[in-house]
Amino acid sequence: MRAPFTQLYLHCVWATWDRAPLVTTQIEQPVYAFILAKTRELRCVPIAIGGMPDHVHLLVRWSSTVSVAELVGEVKGASSHFVAHQLLPGGFFKWQGAYGAFSVSRDQVERVRHYIEHQKEHHALQTVVSAWEQTASEQSDSPEEPGEPGE
Repeated sequence: MRAPFTQLYLHCVWATWDRAPLVTTQIEQPVYAFILAKTRELRCVPIAIGGMPDHVHLLVRWSSTVSVAELVGEVKGASSHFVAHQLLPGGFFKWQGAYGAFSVSRDQVERVRHYIEHQKEHHALQTVVSAWEQTASEQSDSPEEPGEPGE
């Protein structure tokens, strides 16, 4: 049986509860590894993951068999449960309910991958792309187009 061919890329970003610095250096790598495994379980191909103590970015080759809401919801829910019950039992860990999701053209995948993998540098140097950091809907008359870092 033949399967459909798609080249769909999705950049997702979500934050911790109240933007608290909950993704500590102690749990960052296990949480990222868990998120990548869950992404694969949902038939998406992870390309990059990175973030800061208060948020995570994920770039995937998105499967046409899963909705954006299902992908992000499943990844957030499972990773929150993993942290709260396995990494830090009895501790507090929670993601915000909102998230940002951005389609990425194939010719921009490398740029977005680099941006995600260098989150700490972008934040330290204040060269973030504000449109790619958005995790909740904000009232606006026109959508903001991503510019160069620092714009």
